[in-house]
Amino acid sequence: MSVHELMFEIKTEDEMMQFGSALAKVCEPGCVVFLEGELGAGKTTLVRGVLRALGHSGAVKSPTYTLVEQYDFDKKRIYHFDLYRLGSPEELEYMGGRDYFQANTISFIEWPMNAEGYLPEADLTIVIEYQGMDQRFVQINSSTTLGESMLSALKKDNGLVSASQAE
Repeated sequence: MSVHELMFEIKTEDEMMQFGSALAKVCEPGCVVFLEGELGAGKTTLVRGVLRALGHSGAVKSPTYTLVEQYDFDKKRIYHFDLYRLGSPEELEYMGGRDYFQANTISFIEWPMNAEGYLPEADLTIVIEYQGMDQRFVQINSSTTLGESMLSALKKDNGLVSASQAE
């Protein structure tokens, strides 16, 4: 049985951090995760949860102006991209975008549609949508074998999944 999509509700910043922690446990080196949602939806908070779970204790801010932040861990490197201010997809190529996606890296990419055609295929796409002031729905879709494996592990090991699970 394969899982292509999970959906659940998040009500607080702490819950988004917990989801990030759960995601950190299943992210495999080489994976690419697209993060979609309005400004302020919680994309950077999610990445902060991932990084905290991996042991990062410093600041984690959105790389809106730098476009990418790098975080080094024992055997892997995490890149957090925010492509909101990217003027054209070609700019990612000019900054050496292809060099970021290596076998030992995990990449979280906010606003991936701004670099369409210059990014590798996403293993997971996470869409965060507002539903009222304090309620967000998170939908996670897999589009590769690696993404499917990660999504399956997330489904097993995560108490957050509650809204729906589709196959």
